[in-house]
Amino acid sequence: MKQRKIALGPGAASLILIIVVLSMCVLCMLTYISAGNDLSLSVRSAEMIQRVYALNDASERSLAALDAVLMDCAAQSTEDEAYLALVGETLPEGMELEDNLVSWTESEGDRMLRCVVEIAPLGESPRLKWAQHALTVETEDEEIIWN
Repeated sequence: MKQRKIALGPGAASLILIIVVLSMCVLCMLTYISAGNDLSLSVRSAEMIQRVYALNDASERSLAALDAVLMDCAAQSTEDEAYLALVGETLPEGMELEDNLVSWTESEGDRMLRCVVEIAPLGESPRLKWAQHALTVETEDEEIIWN
């Protein structure tokens, strides 16, 4: 039997080179598209985080205003019932008192932060503590809540 020798000519080498170059171009385009998508996701994530931190900042400022009201009311009261009644009269705008719970909502675009704090009895320290601090996102389909 005759053995055939397989020989690759210059045309085959050129064809392999073209296939390698095209494959590298396709991989380059996929990498470029992936990097663009990653950048878009990072920008959206950074914007969302800034809005959430703005809500947290607003809730902490409201908490500080409430703490100042509690300190003033504690100086003027001697009994728990009178203390809570005075607190109810002098609460900052947007806050509601129910029993010993003060609640309010901070909002930023489609995000809302539901805040509830529990007021400690007169003379105890700390004067208040967080009972609820829940982030809510309103979408077209449903409402999503994070605690």
